[in-house]
Amino acid sequence: MTENMQQDISDTNSAALPPTSVRPQEKKSLQQRLYPIILPFIVLSTALILWDRTVVWNEVPHYIFPRPFDVVLTLIEDWSILSGALLNTLTITVLALAVAVIGGVGLAILFAQSRIIEYSFFPFAVILQVTPVVAIAPLILIYVQNTILALLVCAWIVAFFPVLSNTTFGLNSADHYLRDLFRLYGASNWQTLRFLRIPSALPHFLSGLRIAGGLALIGAIVAEFTAGTAGTGSGLAFRILEAGYRLHIARMFAALLLISGTGIAIFLILSWVQHMLLRKWHESAVKREH
Repeated sequence: MTENMQQDISDTNSAALPPTSVRPQEKKSLQQRLYPIILPFIVLSTALILWDRTVVWNEVPHYIFPRPFDVVLTLIEDWSILSGALLNTLTITVLALAVAVIGGVGLAILFAQSRIIEYSFFPFAVILQVTPVVAIAPLILIYVQNTILALLVCAWIVAFFPVLSNTTFGLNSADHYLRDLFRLYGASNWQTLRFLRIPSALPHFLSGLRIAGGLALIGAIVAEFTAGTAGTGSGLAFRILEAGYRLHIARMFAALLLISGTGIAIFLILSWVQHMLLRKWHESAVKREH
């Protein structure tokens, strides 16, 4: 009887104690969640402090290299000017990305349906990709009278190829055993495309979309630099040129800060969209969930 009571007490005590194997695992999971936030913040803070101290210690004039506080102050003071330019640049970027998605996906589906069409037109898409947009932009600005449309074309050229290439690769990467199974059950080309090839291509398309988002912004900025247009349609690139002519270096850095922030925001939004669409079934997203 005594032995049984001692055994029950020891079992109760062991049950009351938290399992030791859970705590290290929870601690490791918490660290993995905090590291992507804390480590970049530490590196960025260190870089800003070094930037500020370097300017102060070397007594660099503000019109040559401003302090971080001066850049932030300029961003606040000139927000009415920079916000309008940001909106114009962002409009060109979003429109170019939307046209790139529509054109790239549509052409990729045509390529998937016919090898002849793919062999005929894919090399021209490669030519557009490998030709620098800086070399094409002056010609586009000459032949396209509308400046906004010319900027849109330049940004579209840069963003178009990643969507087309990745989607085409995804459509062609569907499991050939499943394709044979669809063919065995008498599925039409449209049914195979809708129920097999498009779902298989979704991860590749989203990967290309995430790349194209940043490239669309780069294409818009490069096109604006080439155009150098002022007025109501001026973007952040023109504000950088204008600030450089006036030696308003703090405004240049403020515009660059907005461009970088816009690019990061586009990347994060598209990464979130990719994760939300793939988290239930694709291996790359499922691993992150666990």
